[in-house]
Amino acid sequence: MGQPVRTAMFLAAGLGTRMRPLSNETPKPLIKVAGKALMDYYLDQAVEAGVERVVVNVHWLPEQVEAHMAARTDVEVLLSDEREELLETGGAIVKARDLLGDDPIFMVNTDAFFASGDGNPFAALAAAYDPERMDDLLLLADRTTSIGFPGPGDFYLKDDGQLERRGDRETAPWAYAGARITKASLYDGEALRPFSANIIWNRIITENRLFGLPFKGQWMHVGEPATIQEVEDWMRTHPTA
Repeated sequence: MGQPVRTAMFLAAGLGTRMRPLSNETPKPLIKVAGKALMDYYLDQAVEAGVERVVVNVHWLPEQVEAHMAARTDVEVLLSDEREELLETGGAIVKARDLLGDDPIFMVNTDAFFASGDGNPFAALAAAYDPERMDDLLLLADRTTSIGFPGPGDFYLKDDGQLERRGDRETAPWAYAGARITKASLYDGEALRPFSANIIWNRIITENRLFGLPFKGQWMHVGEPATIQEVEDWMRTHPTA
């Protein structure tokens, strides 16, 4: 436990349909929230936690994402080109497999972040990850206090940290917060096609190897234009968060 994670993949290829019309001309990960590109919130924290190499997939308005990442001088950047076909969260790993290596990696969404918290969420994930017991360790946010997350929640958390899906229950207390540690080798043997990482999660949850880590802090899910103002209002009234 506690080994540093040096590689992260940031999922920046999506169409951002719910963020239209803003995403018609700007990729969702680059839309500004409080003057900062949305993807840079988690990206800055990942680099702070020791990430040295970032793989970024591109599809929608790829040149803008490429230019944004080219300006980063604090981390090595590798691009995974999905211009021909958007591959979703599972297919993206298959496509980028040779870039990701065999050590544990962070997988990161680019439409959410913790605006405050008890330390660095990526450092917390790395400290808690035990590859002998875990295939995936998901960062979790309390859905009841989150901003921009109207959903019923994703998971229940067992006493030993294993995750249980909401299933048919009306709500679940924990939302997936858009960052996790995983092993790219879990996707070896999968055909290159669009598919969700949920397919892999469904398998490893039956093997008791899907775990979650609650992170205490204010989580923001910026999925729609209206949420931007709500997030910025919170950040303005919590300047030291």
